[in-house]
Amino acid sequence: MSAPVAPDPWATLRRHTPARIALGRSGTSLPTHELLRFAAAHARARDAVHVPLDVPALRAALEADGQSVLCVQSRASSRQDYLRRPDHGRALDEPSRQMLSALPRARVDLAVVIGDGLSALAVQSHAVAALASLRQALAPRAGEPPLAWGPTVIATQARVALADEIGDALGARLVLILLGERPGLSAADSLGAYLTHAPRVGRTDAERNCVSNIRGEGLPPEAAGRRLAWLVRESLRLGLSGIGLKDHSAIDKLSS
Repeated sequence: MSAPVAPDPWATLRRHTPARIALGRSGTSLPTHELLRFAAAHARARDAVHVPLDVPALRAALEADGQSVLCVQSRASSRQDYLRRPDHGRALDEPSRQMLSALPRARVDLAVVIGDGLSALAVQSHAVAALASLRQALAPRAGEPPLAWGPTVIATQARVALADEIGDALGARLVLILLGERPGLSAADSLGAYLTHAPRVGRTDAERNCVSNIRGEGLPPEAAGRRLAWLVRESLRLGLSGIGLKDHSAIDKLSS
C-alpha cells in the first residue's frame, strides 16, 4: 500500500505561477495526477510542433478583415526537413521567390509575415487578434501620413529570418513576423513577434526587436499589438531596430 499524498506547505504559491512547483509527493515519487498532468503537457507541446497550420482558415480570416494576402513556402520540403535543417526554414523556395520578385514594386513601410514556426497553434489562436490590434494602433494620427502596408504574407515551414528575404523582396522599410514560438510544458500556444528595419538576407538577431509570450496567459494579443505599434513608429523615426532601439512603450504610456 502506497503512502498517502503529503500536501506541500508551499502549495498556496501555485496560484501565482504556471511553473511546476509544490507538486506534493506520494511516498518517494510524485502523485499520480501530477505525472498525468506532466504527460498531458508534454503531448500538447509535441502536437503544437507537428500539427500543420490551417492556411485556408487563416487566409480567410485575414481577407475578411480586408487584407491582401500572399502565401509562400520556405525551402523546407516537410516538417521533418524543417526540424532537421533550420537553414531551410530561413530561405524561400524557388516558386515563392519568383512569385514575390514578379510583383510590381510599390512603397511599403511595413510588411507583415505570419509564419507557422514551431507552434501553428499559437498562430491560429493569436495572430489575427494581434495583427488587428497593431493595425488599429497604427491608424494615422492628426497630421501624420498614413502608413503604407504591404500584403500580409503567410509563410509555412518558416523560421524568423525568412522574413528578411520576404521583406527585401517587397522593398519594405520594416518587416514584422508573427511566429509560433517553441512550446514548453507550461505554454504550447505562445506567439512571438520580430521586427527588423531594412530587411535583407544576413540580418542578425541583434538587429531585431522581439516581443514574446503573446497569449492570453502572457502578453494579451491586444496589448502586444499596441507595443508593436510603438516599436514600429520608433523604428521608422530612428531608422534602426535591434539593440539600438529600446522598448520604452510602457514609460511613454505613463508619461502621456
